[in-house]
Amino acid sequence: MKICPSCRRELPEISRYCSQCGQRLHADHVDTSPPPPPPPPKTSGPGQLNIEILYIMVGLLSLALLFPPWETPPSQAPEFLGLHFILNPPTPEAIVSRLLLTIELVTIAIAGLYSSFLFRQKP
Repeated sequence: MKICPSCRRELPEISRYCSQCGQRLHADHVDTSPPPPPPPPKTSGPGQLNIEILYIMVGLLSLALLFPPWETPPSQAPEFLGLHFILNPPTPEAIVSRLLLTIELVTIAIAGLYSSFLFRQKP
């Protein structure tokens, strides 16, 4: 009787391959040591966010707060008056558009975080 080197099953002498695991049987010598374990798969880490893009995002958020979007007062028809310096509104009654400012800040933040993830530095 032959012994399979892989699964240790007893097989007839005429067998060339193990009927249990498919391992090729050698006619001369059976190795009793277990096969070496396969090396662990190499996985790369998540990487580090791109700090330069995060700095650019903070700068753009600061500029968005310094140059807010202005709109006409509620007594007039709605109209976007543009981006002006906060101390110099386009008209005396103009107000800062909170909706447009929120949209602008959220868009800059999401684009900055996504870009820093997309262009992250891989180890």
